[in-house]
Amino acid sequence: MPGLLRGVARTAVVAGTATAVSNRVSRRQQGRWAQQDDQQAAPQPAAAPPPAPPADMSSKIDQLKQLGELKAQGVLTETEFEEQKRRILES
Repeated sequence: MPGLLRGVARTAVVAGTATAVSNRVSRRQQGRWAQQDDQQAAPQPAAAPPPAPPADMSSKIDQLKQLGELKAQGVLTETEFEEQKRRILES
C-alpha cells in the first residue's frame, strides 16, 4: 500500500507541474501575440493632405484614381476617402 500511495502522489505532482508549465507557456504566447498585434497596428500612416486644386478635369480624374488606390490599399478609411473626394470635386 505505501508503494501505491507513493506512485499516486508522484503522478499528482508530475501532472500538477505539467499543468502549471503549460498554462505559463500559453500566457507567454498570448502576451507575445498581443504585443505583435499592437506593433503591427501602431504604425498607421496619417491621412494625406489634399492635393493642390487641379487645373482641369483630367487632373481631377487622376487624383480620384490615386485616392481610390489609397483606399483599396487600406491607407485611407471610408470617411477619409469621402472627405478627400469631396474636396477634389469641389475645387
